[in-house]
Amino acid sequence: MKYPKEYLDEIKTRLKVSSVISKTVSLKKRGKEFVGLSPFKNEKTPSFTVNDEKGFYHCFSTSEHGNIFDFIMKTQNLKFGESVKYLANLAGMQPYTFSKADEERENDWQNYSEIFKDYIDYHNNDLLKNPDLKEAREYLKSRNLSSTDVKNFSLGFVRNKKNYYQILLKKFKDKDLNESGLFYFDEKKNEYLERFRGRIIFPIKSLTGQFIAAGGRIISKESYLAKYINSPETKFFKKGNNLYNLDKARKFSNSHEEVFLVEGYMDVIGLNKSKIENCVANLGTALTDRQISILNQFFNEIVICFDSDESGFKAAIRAAENSIKELRPEKQISFLFLPEGEDPDSYVNKNGKDKFLNYFNQNKIVIHEFLFNHYKNQSNESPSSLAELEKKLRSITKTIKDQLIQKYVLDNFLGKISSLTPNLSTGKKYAIKHVSSLLSTKKIFNETKSISKAELKEYSILYFIINNLNFFKENNLLDDDLEFITAEGKKIYSDVYNYFNENEDLSFDSLPLEKDLISRIEKFASIKHISNKVKKDPNKLIEIFQEMKKDLKNISLDIKISDLESQFSKDLNENTFNKIKELKKLQNTN
Repeated sequence: MKYPKEYLDEIKTRLKVSSVISKTVSLKKRGKEFVGLSPFKNEKTPSFTVNDEKGFYHCFSTSEHGNIFDFIMKTQNLKFGESVKYLANLAGMQPYTFSKADEERENDWQNYSEIFKDYIDYHNNDLLKNPDLKEAREYLKSRNLSSTDVKNFSLGFVRNKKNYYQILLKKFKDKDLNESGLFYFDEKKNEYLERFRGRIIFPIKSLTGQFIAAGGRIISKESYLAKYINSPETKFFKKGNNLYNLDKARKFSNSHEEVFLVEGYMDVIGLNKSKIENCVANLGTALTDRQISILNQFFNEIVICFDSDESGFKAAIRAAENSIKELRPEKQISFLFLPEGEDPDSYVNKNGKDKFLNYFNQNKIVIHEFLFNHYKNQSNESPSSLAELEKKLRSITKTIKDQLIQKYVLDNFLGKISSLTPNLSTGKKYAIKHVSSLLSTKKIFNETKSISKAELKEYSILYFIINNLNFFKENNLLDDDLEFITAEGKKIYSDVYNYFNENEDLSFDSLPLEKDLISRIEKFASIKHISNKVKKDPNKLIEIFQEMKKDLKNISLDIKISDLESQFSKDLNENTFNKIKELKKLQNTN
């Protein structure tokens, strides 16, 4: 008798995998996991891992893998039903009492799964051995699929003229065959026909590996026929609750942080052929909360890799808006767009595994970055457009279920919008000519384009110091808290600071700086345009110097904040977020 999923889930919710296994195996915490000696093999070095977050254990020495039910069955030699009773008792739950409806559902399931197994086995064998199916085999060969691939993925082909319904009718009731979704009634012919006739079939399995549905790909060139069709939803198959190849991909969750979510069956098979086995495909429908939630159970990062055409990009936007609600701490959703005209299958076939993974590492974009860039590109920097952008992003953020993540993502969005808003500056206290005066010629302008804001500010401070050496000496203005940003700036200031402290008599001509370097400082220092009137006022000179120090510190803070925000956009780490807040507070006090 099959236990209801809700009852089994309740047991798993109440019992941590580590708490159950620790009754048999001595476990030690190591990062996110627990480790111990394998209960399946005598060993001296621990190879057995337990992950509470994913709800699974894995033994690297024996490849044993499973959940708490699997562990109890294997270590205590119990049947599944006995393991459920044992764990239910451990969880403080009442034993489950099966009803007549449960019995009927179990019988229906047994018939359903047997029909699918017979159907898939027959068409798989037919494709491999029937000489009349040369066209189908040639098509698969053109897609770089061998007979081994056909076996591994249980691929089949449904002939146009053969009706397997009549064969199955000898073994199963017509009611059960009709409910499988494998056939449909043709009123003109007054008979049941195969839904997937003339198509390569890709069997879809449940999480535990039973056949529950199929997808079909037409190989003829009739334009009026849909290229792909899928099984209709049944009592035992819901498209939004299942993913192609999940039964195999989940087994790689202990060795891979990420799972690749692609659009098509061929993409999954192509990646698997290249030894990228942590991949699944959705089933021709929009990505659902349930599918994201299932993948989150096994993997820490979901990489959505849809086709690089317009329809693929639109599907990616829909997927992003829908899946962001499932973001959780220590979980990430990213997007990967391959070069134009490529899909995962074609790209990996041309370039191989290593190039695909390198491309992934260099080009993936996290979900909130992807959404922000998309909607930013649809707006401009006008107040009304920015207001609309903020409204849209706030609306998306509100859908995120985890309140902590919701807060961080919203702050990230608002920070980016703020950076698009033109700064409303009140101006400096003292009259320093605008930098544009320095850029009076096109030549100087072009040279300055390669100079960073930090360098320009450092050159101004250095110019101010080296042209007022004795003034700085008399007023003891040089100290260690003057923090330069660039390597060049740090080196120059260090040389000047040492000269300043080691000599009593100071002069511009005796500075330990090369003439080319001095010329560069003079060329790009905007402070040299300060009025002569200000130069004669010691108090104003000190105030201007303090102001320049403050400006440099703020630039330094801007750089640090920007670096942390870039890091935060990738990891959504609370510590990173708190550092950003601290630096912004410090920035506001300057």
